[in-house]
Amino acid sequence: RSAYAGQQRDASAVWSGDTRSDWKTLHAQITSGLNMSFSGIPYWTCDIGGFFSHGNYPRGVLDPAFQELYVRWLEFGTFCPIMRSHGTDTPREIFAFGKKGDWAFDAIAKFINLRYRLMPYIYSTAWKVTSQASTIMRPLVMDFPKDKKVNNLTGEYLFGRSFLVCPVTQPCYTRQVTKDSTVTDFGELKTWNVYLPRGTGWYDFWTGVQLPGGQQITRKVPIDIMPLYVRAGAVVPMGPFEQYTGQKADSVLYIRIYPGADGDYTLYEDENDNDDYEKGIYATITFSWNDKSHTLVIGNRKGRFPGMLDKRTFHIVLVGKSHGSGIGIDPDPDKIVRYDGSTRTIRF
Repeated sequence: RSAYAGQQRDASAVWSGDTRSDWKTLHAQITSGLNMSFSGIPYWTCDIGGFFSHGNYPRGVLDPAFQELYVRWLEFGTFCPIMRSHGTDTPREIFAFGKKGDWAFDAIAKFINLRYRLMPYIYSTAWKVTSQASTIMRPLVMDFPKDKKVNNLTGEYLFGRSFLVCPVTQPCYTRQVTKDSTVTDFGELKTWNVYLPRGTGWYDFWTGVQLPGGQQITRKVPIDIMPLYVRAGAVVPMGPFEQYTGQKADSVLYIRIYPGADGDYTLYEDENDNDDYEKGIYATITFSWNDKSHTLVIGNRKGRFPGMLDKRTFHIVLVGKSHGSGIGIDPDPDKIVRYDGSTRTIRF
């Protein structure tokens, strides 16, 4: 009921079934999704928080232990092909986790906002699934076949070709004494082990700090931080803060460039709400970064679709320490480019 042999032919979304709410199951979702991706099924997802919560957390959302599990699961779910909160036994809406200023509420809001800001990247990555038989959730061996240390890693993966995702899959700040009693302690900031694949440099998404690949590192993981890294050479388009998809016209897009290697990215856009792309009704814009010359070439727009914005503004940031990092919109972009569909060359 959640998938079957031959599913690859139908291009439909699948999920991991009615899972239990526990940490072991959360960790298992990573390999489940990667194996599905390896099998040619790119649109996989899972029930954020687990489907059945009552067995381990009879108090449900009122139990801080369930709240921590749900927050970490949602952080992982932000970097699944489909972000889907679903389950029984207890509410899952963000307002059920408190209010602004409460740790669970704030962490959930942060990652929902991040998902929306990354929508141009996610949508364009989905286009590569359609046009290039690519996939969204990528086992590290697909992109780093020469690095033997990634062969059996079960806790990390690429989201698209740019983001290294390292979900936290153990409790750090709560301890369930009994099913009716939980101890919460944020007094000590916990850490998580991360392996950065060799062959490229990596940027900490949250700080902009660059690190060399081919090393094991330890990352501090407050409740609202999941280790997240971006490979050198990545060009990442980001949108505005939104409450729902398409709320704001993307007349301004925010382009983050992660120096240290050459890179490119193709921004894909269409009408968002129909299948006209199958008739060739869509548009693409290619961004190409030359690291040696510190030059970005924005290519000619190819294609058209009804409602397309003829003129755009790109806020371009060369990411560095505390510059172009985190979920916020950088108030001081390195370049502001007015784009009318014709090739632009920008030197930094």
